[in-house]
Amino acid sequence: MDEDTRYEAVRSRDARFDGEFFFAVETTGIYCRPSCPAVTPKRRNVRFFATAAAAQGSGFRACRRCRPDAVPGSAEWNVRADAVGRAMRLIGDGVVDREGVAGLATRLGYSARQVQRQLTAELGAGPVALARAQRAHTARVLLQTTELPITEIAFAAGWASVRQFNDTIRAVYASTPSELRAAAPTGGRPSRRTATPAAGIPLRLAHRGPYQAGAVFDLLAREAVPGIEDVSGPPGRRTYRRTLRLPHGTAIVAVEERPGGVGRRARAAHPGGWLDARIHLTDPRDLTTSVHRLRRLFDLDADPYAVDERLGADPRLAPLVAARPGLRSPGTADAEEVAVRTLVGPERAEVLVRRYGKVLDAPCGSLTHLFPEAAVLAEAEPHGPLGALTAALADGAVRLDPGADRDEAEEALFALPGLDARTVAGIRTRALGDPDVAPPGVDAPDSWRPWRSYASQHLRAAGELE
Repeated sequence: MDEDTRYEAVRSRDARFDGEFFFAVETTGIYCRPSCPAVTPKRRNVRFFATAAAAQGSGFRACRRCRPDAVPGSAEWNVRADAVGRAMRLIGDGVVDREGVAGLATRLGYSARQVQRQLTAELGAGPVALARAQRAHTARVLLQTTELPITEIAFAAGWASVRQFNDTIRAVYASTPSELRAAAPTGGRPSRRTATPAAGIPLRLAHRGPYQAGAVFDLLAREAVPGIEDVSGPPGRRTYRRTLRLPHGTAIVAVEERPGGVGRRARAAHPGGWLDARIHLTDPRDLTTSVHRLRRLFDLDADPYAVDERLGADPRLAPLVAARPGLRSPGTADAEEVAVRTLVGPERAEVLVRRYGKVLDAPCGSLTHLFPEAAVLAEAEPHGPLGALTAALADGAVRLDPGADRDEAEEALFALPGLDARTVAGIRTRALGDPDVAPPGVDAPDSWRPWRSYASQHLRAAGELE
């Protein structure tokens, strides 16, 4: 898109582009999402940015009306397999906060200077600025949904000092942390704040465009492994719950099915919607990572408009796309776990959880365990394809983290004994979040690229693919 096209998207308040770019108004010093309902600024006063971090770095603060920090992520990072795409997925998972720029560069196989140069040249912001923008969003969520002391929030969101935290919040939101907490939206309802993150942080996980929640929850219900997952409630109003192993602790997360997205009037003004979620953390520092992993699991950063336009042009897929607009290709909240489950199937996975899974310190109903780590399985079940896969995951011979090179990971998987093409394709689709994996056993035309994983979901939903 050129800048004139972007401005037309802003003039029409086109929510399809929320998260794909941001615009800032020089006369007000504010940056917004394209669908911001405020009066459209004059073209000569508008600047465009690829990321919120770039807008912040240029001295603009976030709009209080449209909350541009709450938009879905750019679908571009799901598609791209280059260093910038991989870096953005790793930053989203919190790697810079945990390991610094040096750790990010090591995972990408570049020097820190090369990573800084590539990100700045393309996105207008380096890894530190991108992570800083993400921390600011995490802090706002904690300020407005919990009663945690502000000092604890500063460290939970990833800052090294309270002073840095205060300075960043003022720069991004033009408010102090206390003012931001006092301005928490309630929508006329009682406050949704909770006493502590252990009681659950309520969130809205935004998505763009239509979202076939029923198909995603059907898949999760079919695959649910007792002990670590459950799906309850009637169709259309189900709740998916699962346990998560995170860098600093554990979590129990719950996501609610939302069949109609938002209300009719809201959909007309802002196409898209959200899934309501609640995250129970043992350590609030894991909030950013847990949200990122849920977004990957539910494929919330996808661009359904681009997917449906491409696949809907194919005669075979056109009626399937028309029947299920916005169908997603779910990923995973734990890449190594889903790789093991893809190999062994749900029944065997349940046995592994029961035998080797770590028991939660505080079980919650049917959620009692964490899925066993690869190193534990490699020691306990060292033989056969399962032993080969878990050993390779444990020693790093196979990498499935958000920044992994997909082609290299696929090559390493094929080198293991007992993994056939269907299993490797499933791992690449779910664990690596690749949107362009050809349906197994189907002659997929090039016209389906780069959305062949979505084509698989349509064929499977129509009963044409196992």
